[in-house]
Parts: sequence; C-alpha cells; structure tokens
Amino acid sequence: MKNKIFLIITFFLISCSSSKVEKSENNGDIGIGPIKKVEISGNIDMNLVNEGKKIFELKCSACHKLEERYVGPAIKGITKRRKPEWIMNMILNPIEMTQKDSTAKQLLSEYLVQMTFQDIKESEARAILEYFRYIDKEEK
Repeated sequence: MKNKIFLIITFFLISCSSSKVEKSENNGDIGIGPIKKVEISGNIDMNLVNEGKKIFELKCSACHKLEERYVGPAIKGITKRRKPEWIMNMILNPIEMTQKDSTAKQLLSEYLVQMTFQDIKESEARAILEYFRYIDKEEK
C-alpha cells in the first residue's frame, strides 16, 4: 500500500513540475536562447542583407527555400509571422527551441526534421534576419 501511495505522489509531483518547467522556460514570442531584444530600424541595411544572403545560401538553403516548403518551412513571410528575437533564437539555438518553445515544437512535429545547429554567430544570425526582412519587404 505504501508503494502505491509513493508512486501516485511521485507521478503527481513529476507531472506538476514538468508542466511548470515548460511554462517558465517558454519565453512567449521571443523563443529560447541568447536573444532577448533586437533593435531594428525601419530602414533595410543592404550590407547586412548581402552578408545574410551569402550565409543563408551557404548554411540554410539545403533545407529552406524562399517560396516553397522543402525539408523545412519556406522563408518568405517569416518576419510577418515571427518576432525578430524568435527568428534569431531559432537560428542560434535550434535544438533547445524545438525542445522547449511551443511554436518550434509544432514545426518539428509538422516537418519531422530537427533543424541542425550550424555554428552561426550572433552577428551572422542578425545578417540573416536582415536578409529575411528584405525578402519580406520586397513582397508585393
């Protein structure tokens, strides 16, 4: 009898604690990772766009296409669907994002492929974000 009570209490505590951890670790619309705030001016920085395009083509285009679903989601429109902080955190921290962020978890369940860590620096992620902003601004 004591073993059953112990198991029930243990199960209850584990259930409660795991849901609390997920809620406290999910930072809402900014995701999980080092980026807490991104300063963006209204103007597109073409130097960053060009750098971001090169990095995207080198490290991201094997899985992402601009206007079509591929291994991962299409990129076009991403800056209209997600906050800049979320985008950069997904680029910089994809494994933890798919473990703890509800949106990233949903994307993983839809695409069934884990986005890989590409060893991208924060400045490079910012350049990729600027490239995405440019793509979305050019959208008619």
